[in-house]
Amino acid sequence: MPEIKNTVIVTGSSGFVGKALIEKLAGKFNLVGFDREQAPHPPVAAECVCIDVTSDESVSAALERVRVAYGRSIASVIHLAAYFDLSGEPDPRYEAVTVQGTERLLKGLEAFDVEQFVFMSTMLVHAPSGHGRTIDEDSPLDDRFPYRASKIRTEAMLREQHGGVPLVLLRPAGVYDDQCHNTFLAHQVARIYEKRLTAYVYPGDLQAGQPYLHLDDLTDAVLRAVERRRELPAETTLLLAESDVLAFGEIQKTVARLTHDEDWETRSIPKVLASSGAWVQDKVFDEDPFIRPYMVRMSSDHFQVDASRAKELLDWQPRHSLRNTLPKMLDALKADPVGWYQANQLNSSRVAAEGVEAQEGANLHTEEEPQAGHAGHDHSDMSKQMREGHFKMLWVHWMNILLGAWLLASPFAFGMFGQTEFSDAVMRVTADRGLSDPAVRNSMLATSDVISGMLIMLLGALSLSPRFSLAQWANAAVGCWLLFAPLVFWAPSAAAYANDTFVGALVIAFAILVPMMPGMGMKGMMDTSDLPPGWTYCPSTYLQRLPIIALGVFGFLIARILTAYQLGHIDGVWEPFFAGTRMLNGTEKIVTSDVSKALPIADAGLGGVAYLFEILMGVMGSRKRWRTMPWMVAMFGIVVVPLGVVSITFIVIQPIVIGTWCTLCLLTAVAMLAMIPYSLDELVAMGQFLVQSHRRGEPFWRTFFKGGAQPAQGQDRNSGFDAPIRESIASAVRGVNLPWTLVASAVLGVFLMFTRVFFDTVPPMADSDHLVGAMIVTFAVIAMAEVARPLRFVNVVFGSWLVVAPWVLDGASTFASWAGVVIGVLVVALSLPRGKRSAEHYGDWDRYVV
Repeated sequence: MPEIKNTVIVTGSSGFVGKALIEKLAGKFNLVGFDREQAPHPPVAAECVCIDVTSDESVSAALERVRVAYGRSIASVIHLAAYFDLSGEPDPRYEAVTVQGTERLLKGLEAFDVEQFVFMSTMLVHAPSGHGRTIDEDSPLDDRFPYRASKIRTEAMLREQHGGVPLVLLRPAGVYDDQCHNTFLAHQVARIYEKRLTAYVYPGDLQAGQPYLHLDDLTDAVLRAVERRRELPAETTLLLAESDVLAFGEIQKTVARLTHDEDWETRSIPKVLASSGAWVQDKVFDEDPFIRPYMVRMSSDHFQVDASRAKELLDWQPRHSLRNTLPKMLDALKADPVGWYQANQLNSSRVAAEGVEAQEGANLHTEEEPQAGHAGHDHSDMSKQMREGHFKMLWVHWMNILLGAWLLASPFAFGMFGQTEFSDAVMRVTADRGLSDPAVRNSMLATSDVISGMLIMLLGALSLSPRFSLAQWANAAVGCWLLFAPLVFWAPSAAAYANDTFVGALVIAFAILVPMMPGMGMKGMMDTSDLPPGWTYCPSTYLQRLPIIALGVFGFLIARILTAYQLGHIDGVWEPFFAGTRMLNGTEKIVTSDVSKALPIADAGLGGVAYLFEILMGVMGSRKRWRTMPWMVAMFGIVVVPLGVVSITFIVIQPIVIGTWCTLCLLTAVAMLAMIPYSLDELVAMGQFLVQSHRRGEPFWRTFFKGGAQPAQGQDRNSGFDAPIRESIASAVRGVNLPWTLVASAVLGVFLMFTRVFFDTVPPMADSDHLVGAMIVTFAVIAMAEVARPLRFVNVVFGSWLVVAPWVLDGASTFASWAGVVIGVLVVALSLPRGKRSAEHYGDWDRYVV
């Protein structure tokens, strides 16, 4: 007859210890796993019975299932289920789940013949031993923290109510395995692995430590306790721990040596400083830090455990040690950083790049042939595909030949040679700017167009052959000249200006935008991956670029109108709000001011060219361009970010320097500012790729100009243009959100810009408020990009200045001064919280989203 197996119930059977325990007991007992209704579920070796220990009905139903399937005889109930969180704060669930849930289960078992009830407590119920002393099962207890207190209360309840059921109270040390799976240890390792600032400091005694316990040793002890259930005393308490205690400082040094091969110096800091930092990080910055104030308070606690009773009663002693397991644990981390982080419930995006490097290193040792789609494509095969791609796109070069012919004929069609009559506006601009005769300028621009047209035709013809790839770049250079030529010659003809602008833009597009850009690295182009390591989306999709392109078009159209007035193509500019003086409205006064005349060309036209470049660079390249065209992404970032900030600054100082506003200029400033947060994520991805490529040994400048491949393929599966409108919009704004704190800061900044209107302030205070308000708005909006969220701290400086300004500057009433102080305090307070994070990740840049 087959052997009749005894029944063992394991609660919390889907947890870290529960799963291992089920696997340890499998084949020796009939196993029943009590666990919550939702996933995960216990291993298949145990029957899964759903239970809610806070419900009488649920506990009764679960035990009834055991009675029907296995009878009333139960060899052992191993109770692992309990409540725990890392906050260190009191929580009613400690009482409801750990204490009352255990009591409810124990009462339900009264209808069964139970040979043993095992309660999994913790070594931490004991007060620290200090150096030179050991803890045994009779040592004093410590209920300072909610988790410990809940275990102590549950132990006391079990002693009172277990009745005739033999009771075993197990108090294990911190459990770990070869992959770590110990929350506190994993975070300590991660801090050192990432070289975070917090890894170099410790608020307690570096010689303090506590013992650990390998998961295999814990499950072995539980198995022995179950097997010896009839031999153990009716009430047994056992401490389970390794005798070897690694001090915190020793773990620091060991982890650093094994991960970075370097000595590690950890400095002690005052507890009050660490507690304050943890509190500020949590409550003020709205982050979710691992280190909590209660952890700081226990940072000098030292535990040394005497586990001789377990050896005596169970014939058990640990076969593993943390000292010997750490090398294996850290080898696993280095071999697969992403997998290790995920297994330990850490943010794996932070180490995605290291994961790629580890995988690439493994591939070098294991792959005999390169895989399709990776950088290992056969060189001749890639050359063939790129050559075929060139001949499929010959039509773009024919279009440029046609555009060159059009440009060559345009001066004759427009009558630019020999024109002698010009509008009054053109003559006004000529006199005001001290320009040469319009007829001369017209002829010079016409000559430029003829020469440029012939060059475009010649270079377009040469571009038909792949041997003359540089001709495409030369044609693009001619196109760039066409954008500037009407400004250099102060084109008297509106038709010539428009013609040169659009022909130049189209020539650039057909030379290097529509076809494959010449000179790009073949490996990078043939690689199909578009998702940066550790990112949840691709920052270079057309949906991601759409807001920038749309804002660029808006800015370009406004700049065209202002340029037309500066060149004399129109007599006036629409201005609904600012009247100005001397027959000129605010806009006209600004675009004809001495500030505007500081440049030898029309500054509005220069802005128009910048917007046009933003549009062209916005549509240029595929969704892989963050790694295939780093130079272009960098140029795009330079045009949008630093030049954008400079442009915004010049616009906001207009009322200070010139004395009036320009409505159209303000609109362009808003458009330029709104572009910045949408462009930053692509810059970050490009920078990460360059750093990672350099670490892999790729030449930096070659990668910068020619691009490269991504060793670990990843594809962005997020919604595209074919998705519903709402999903498409959500994809277009990934990485940018609107925390109410930043929105409020921006509103306060706008209010400051108009204190001369609201409070009748006068310079210098009015000018200070105006400039500081504009800067607050600028940095608040930029910080709406999650990758730029730390820039909100710049507003702390501006807010602090607002508090100080009334004491050093004149020009404000007492009420206005105090209002400025209040606004300054609010700006500082609003700039500290990070605000709600989205679900997006940005690789190792996640550590900077603070």
